[in-house]
Amino acid sequence: MPYKNRRSSYSTFILIFVALKIILNLLAISNFGFHRDELLHLVLGDHLDWGYKEVPPLIALLAKITLKVFGDSVFAARIFSTVASGFIVWLTGQITTELGGRRYAITIACLSLIFAPAFAASGYLFQPVVFDQLWWVLTVWLFARYLNTADVKYLYWIGAAVGIGMLTKYTMAFFTASLIVGILISRERKLLFNKHVIYSALIAVLLFLPNIIWQFAHHLPVIHHMRELRETQLDYVKPIDFVMQQLLVNGVALFVWFTGFCFLLFAFKLRRFRYLAIAYILIFLFLLEMNGKSYYLFGAYPMLFAAGGFALERMLNRTYYVLRTLAVLLFIVPNLLLLPLVLPILPLGRTVNFIKSTQQHLPFLAFLTKWEDQKQHPLTQDYADMLGWDEMAKKAADTYHSLTPEQQKHTQIFADNYGQAGALHHYRHKYNLPEVISLNSSFQLWAADSLSAHYIIYVDDDDNVERRLSPLVESYRETGKVLNPLAREHNSRIYLIINPSLKLNEVYKAELAKKRLQ
Repeated sequence: MPYKNRRSSYSTFILIFVALKIILNLLAISNFGFHRDELLHLVLGDHLDWGYKEVPPLIALLAKITLKVFGDSVFAARIFSTVASGFIVWLTGQITTELGGRRYAITIACLSLIFAPAFAASGYLFQPVVFDQLWWVLTVWLFARYLNTADVKYLYWIGAAVGIGMLTKYTMAFFTASLIVGILISRERKLLFNKHVIYSALIAVLLFLPNIIWQFAHHLPVIHHMRELRETQLDYVKPIDFVMQQLLVNGVALFVWFTGFCFLLFAFKLRRFRYLAIAYILIFLFLLEMNGKSYYLFGAYPMLFAAGGFALERMLNRTYYVLRTLAVLLFIVPNLLLLPLVLPILPLGRTVNFIKSTQQHLPFLAFLTKWEDQKQHPLTQDYADMLGWDEMAKKAADTYHSLTPEQQKHTQIFADNYGQAGALHHYRHKYNLPEVISLNSSFQLWAADSLSAHYIIYVDDDDNVERRLSPLVESYRETGKVLNPLAREHNSRIYLIINPSLKLNEVYKAELAKKRLQ
């Protein structure tokens, strides 16, 4: 049916699913505590710049707005993420409409997305992941609108979306390239052969240019970060694991997106949108070759859910009311039952018991509780990363306040990893602590030039104090440790170091100089 004769807007209907997504996020938003990565991203808001060691700058701007407007609570930190999740659902419904889908197609597509474990887990934390997904989905929708209308204004919006997406996460570049190649391979390539495409690309480059300049001014830290990530995490990702996780991360919604993928490739009615399937294949193969983490590909699934909704609407005639209802239940209810595995809608104790029961009865989901250390744990890594931070900050504060006011004037606090440093920074006002020093992650960008105080409160997640630092200090003693057995920081220790030698400061300065050149 010609585009101009097709009902083009179901926006009010789609808002029902947007509201459902937001309600689910609100049920979980304040359970547990800050995630390790959230603490880092909130710190970036206090150090605005055009780039950081591990992420582009947009997350820092959002953090700044969050802290100034909404406050420093867990609820406040996740407001923007919840809004972005709602927009992703809305855009998924709109893409479904662009493909020719009606209410049933929208229902299947949006509910599949909402209850898919991948999107339930990644859609509420304050991380670049959910915003990266948003720009991917927005770009797909804009491409679809341009294809259906030939209105060049959508090309300019695409340029803006890609540019801002690149300021969110660098994976945006790979997805955009996949889309462009997909279109060039398809029969719709002629739509890209005009001057407006060049102007759109210039908009994207201009928006991203400040981060490019920052990268060169700081010796391209993104390259070192990717190398370090590959050596410490990505090398553990086997190709077969990546493939299997793509088949499992969306639960039973696999049947929706895979149906959509096949329709995009082979169905006559979606032949004009075949480039979406080609783009998925290209980005999948790229991430497979690069040992990418499973969540790097999440942003590509909403367009496949949209196509799957269209396909099921076509296959199940309107008169098949029972089959249509059964299809919705089949593709939604199993994921709904597993929701506590990925979205903290239950209290901690009940969550632990739920995961234990799931491990016993559904062993094929064991990958959800396998951490980066490749071992099985009682909680998912994301849940464990939300525990223990307040306890750690309080025990560091107890150590600090055990010193006399004069001793406190000559005290510095050092943390081994960015999670610890982020927690100590975030809770510094609550516990009246000085600013923390760390050489991990982006903390090295604003770290103190020297570590030369008479007293150092050292938060250690390894055995650095006993193994490396003990010969370089007059004395040290352990003053506390994280006792929560479910926390990923379990057994991280707090030490009070007294009278470090000049040699320790020399070691610190050398490491700082080396890291700033990376």
